[in-house]
Amino acid sequence: MTTIPAMAAPQTLTDGLATPRRTWAHAAIGLAIVMSVMDGTIANVALPTFVSALHITPAASIWVVNAYQLSVCMSLLVLGSLGDIYGYDRVFRICLVIFTAASLGCALSHGLVSLACARFVQGIGGAGILGVTNAMLRGIYPSRDLTAGIGRNTLAVAAALAAGPSIASLILSIATWPWLFAVNVPIGILALIMANRALPAFPRGRQVLDFASAALSASVFGLLALGIDAAGHGQGRALAAGALTLGACLAILLVRRQANRIAPLLPVDLFKIRLFTLSVSTTFLASMAQLMAYVAIPFLFHAIGRSQTEIGLLITPWPVMVGIMAPFAGRLARRFAPQSLASAGLIFMAAGLVLLALIPPGATVWAITWRMMLCGIGYGLFLPPNATTQIGAVPKPRSGGASTLGATARVLGQAIGAALVAFLLSATPRGGITLALTGAAAIAVLAAAVSATRGSPPALPK
Repeated sequence: MTTIPAMAAPQTLTDGLATPRRTWAHAAIGLAIVMSVMDGTIANVALPTFVSALHITPAASIWVVNAYQLSVCMSLLVLGSLGDIYGYDRVFRICLVIFTAASLGCALSHGLVSLACARFVQGIGGAGILGVTNAMLRGIYPSRDLTAGIGRNTLAVAAALAAGPSIASLILSIATWPWLFAVNVPIGILALIMANRALPAFPRGRQVLDFASAALSASVFGLLALGIDAAGHGQGRALAAGALTLGACLAILLVRRQANRIAPLLPVDLFKIRLFTLSVSTTFLASMAQLMAYVAIPFLFHAIGRSQTEIGLLITPWPVMVGIMAPFAGRLARRFAPQSLASAGLIFMAAGLVLLALIPPGATVWAITWRMMLCGIGYGLFLPPNATTQIGAVPKPRSGGASTLGATARVLGQAIGAALVAFLLSATPRGGITLALTGAAAIAVLAAAVSATRGSPPALPK
């Protein structure tokens, strides 16, 4: 029986890990990612169950989701900085423990307040897992195989997104809602055992954590997330404007505080690297377009006469094709320029979104499926080369900051995308769906244009 190789003396990370240790290390990361991604999907699907089981209103149940997302926004940059200081492997393992323990806390909750608090703590763990992943992959894989490694990660995320709704429905059909979170406990323990045995020791930095900047960062992104959500869902113009204004003012203070620091918590100095700036901008725009589509598509399918069960099945081709295309994109990146692959993928996704916006009432299952497949092919072709270019644009000791800046751009892009769709659906109920999908397509084309301006990054060794 194959055993997980023990972690001996710290191995040089210049050329990545040797197999099979590399396989086990990535398996530990993949398990943690699947668990954290699927947990968000499961919570979304189970909102009606929380309403009836906890005797709360539908509006209040949203905090089961919002508490997690708010926590992720607030803690991403702080945890990325801690990864640069203490080592990405240490932050990953600690956050894996936090996520697993918080999952148990969610399962033992008896009301909305305790559940939302446990979800907030769970979000801290999830942010740490997702925030340092690409930085760790850069050390685990040789440079020539980095895009392939990121492609496998994308496959894990796509599989979790595709399977999440079905797994949630299965659990709720045979057990009560606490088991939605309790299943994370054995998975988290297994991932932790694998991580302890296989992950390499990443180097520590010489800097120390700037606690004032950490507090500012958490406040900025927390206020921005709250303001964006309030604006999108019509929860009061005063609340949205106040949160966004205060968040923007604190952001200015944070940027000024970080400007002249050698190892800033908010790595504004990385934006001096043109390739990195354009890559993060592409991530932001593409994430906005993707989330706009994900929010609008269920409403589109309902409008053309599909049932709730059919809607769930018809959404599946997108994440499935992302999972299929991601490893393929990793291999293509050895032959073609990553920015060209990313741009081509975004154009494919934009074409699929336009075709979905124009779909007629009564469209057949196949007519819907191949359009969703085109979107998934495009997004799967975009993700790995874009992530590789983004993380590869900075020096290795700054990988943690680059990884969390990319994750932060993705989260903010998704938040703004969801808010835009909510605004469009409330402002123009009849044409909001079409506007959301065509708007997402336009943003995807803009992202493709930004990606194309990146020029040719340094070629990866073959």
